Amino acid sequence: MKHIEFRLTGSGGQGVLMLGVILAEAAINKGYNAIQSQSYGPEARGGASRCEVIISGQDIDFPEVQQPDVLLALTQLAADKYARDLKADAIVIIDDSIELSHDPGTKNIYRLPILVTARDVVRKELTANIVSLAAINQILGLFDQAELLEAILHRVPKGTEILNQRAVDAGIELVQNHAG
Repeated sequence: MKHIEFRLTGSGGQGVLMLGVILAEAAINKGYNAIQSQSYGPEARGGASRCEVIISGQDIDFPEVQQPDVLLALTQLAADKYARDLKADAIVIIDDSIELSHDPGTKNIYRLPILVTARDVVRKELTANIVSLAAINQILGLFDQAELLEAILHRVPKGTEILNQRAVDAGIELVQNHAG
């Protein structure tokens, strides 16, 4: 695996930080190096929150994301604040309710109805992070579904296994149905 830098953003309370933890854990379980960092402070509830993950098949020399390969934005505020400094071939995954206020410098943009899918298909808004994680994995092909699900189920509350499986399935389907 090459070196991949992720910037995962949304609103405090959307589970973006848990998404990053699960992503890093899945990578470590597969034998890769991974580090994860997150923002705290006023972003903890309601403001723009950020979690960054670096996954690499090599040693990770610098623990901070400089130019993300992948950006996830679940809110307009997060997109406005964090959709910057991307690599030219970066993959941008945004909720389809978001209008990018500036050109992110890449054409690899996936506008997906993540929040609506979590609310109306999975029937639990709090699963937007798992829907997003499954979409990211479907786009990048990092892990097989069993590896991803193992990391998810290790971190989510007991008794939510079926709900989270539905969220994974919904995230995969979003990407499969993506028209551009």
